[in-house]
Amino acid sequence: MRRNRVKEVMAEGKLAIGTYVALADPQIVEIIGLAGFDAAFIDMEHTNFDLPLVGEMIRAADLVGVASIIRVPGNDANIILRLLDMGAEGIIIPHIEGIEGAKRAVDAVRYPPLGQRGAAGGSRAARFGTVSWEDHIRQSNEEILLSVMAEDEKGIDDIEKIAALDGIDLVAIGPTDFSEYMGIRDPSDPRLRAKLKELADKVKAIGKAKLAVSMNHPALPLGPQELLELGVGYSHVAPPPPSILLRSMTDRVAEIHRATGRG
Repeated sequence: MRRNRVKEVMAEGKLAIGTYVALADPQIVEIIGLAGFDAAFIDMEHTNFDLPLVGEMIRAADLVGVASIIRVPGNDANIILRLLDMGAEGIIIPHIEGIEGAKRAVDAVRYPPLGQRGAAGGSRAARFGTVSWEDHIRQSNEEILLSVMAEDEKGIDDIEKIAALDGIDLVAIGPTDFSEYMGIRDPSDPRLRAKLKELADKVKAIGKAKLAVSMNHPALPLGPQELLELGVGYSHVAPPPPSILLRSMTDRVAEIHRATGRG
């Protein structure tokens, strides 16, 4: 498989960025790549995206050289395997159940000896058998991005153990669920940033996995410089395409109404 663009950027000590696909159309993935993002974030947790559609999105990502990173609905090795065999370059697992959940995630995503991913030499990920099995195993274990989301008690309590686990690339903090965990819905409350910095410092001290935190998220609005100071390696950039479209179309309608005297 090709080099994972997100991993390349992080290896250079820079902030890798992706954005939300959100709309059920593979063309959005192409647009994300053409815009210059490093990753297309394909969410199967909070959308109705099915496997055939996600397969087309993965192919679209390959076409424009952007990493396809898929958030699965849960820590299900069967779904993860199917996505990886389809050629997904990254897996995000929400609400990781502490260190035990992180170990299951590694088992699902990594081939032996790191994990227990099932073998299929004729899959799309293995280029339908046109690359050697050894090369496919090595490249997959090196290039596939594994992110686990520590956004509730189990994940946050075990964040240091998770960050130290071989096979984990990112420990992600989801702003909305993190705010709910903290019991704080005011995005300007300084306790949110203080707790986030505490967690970021723990991950940095381990020195293996990087932190992932969303940019410009309404539940915890952080800019690029703030993320870099926290040691974040990867960030989803908000707002998602539906919000951008709605805002643009609303502004356009308002402009026309003003010009035509419709109030």
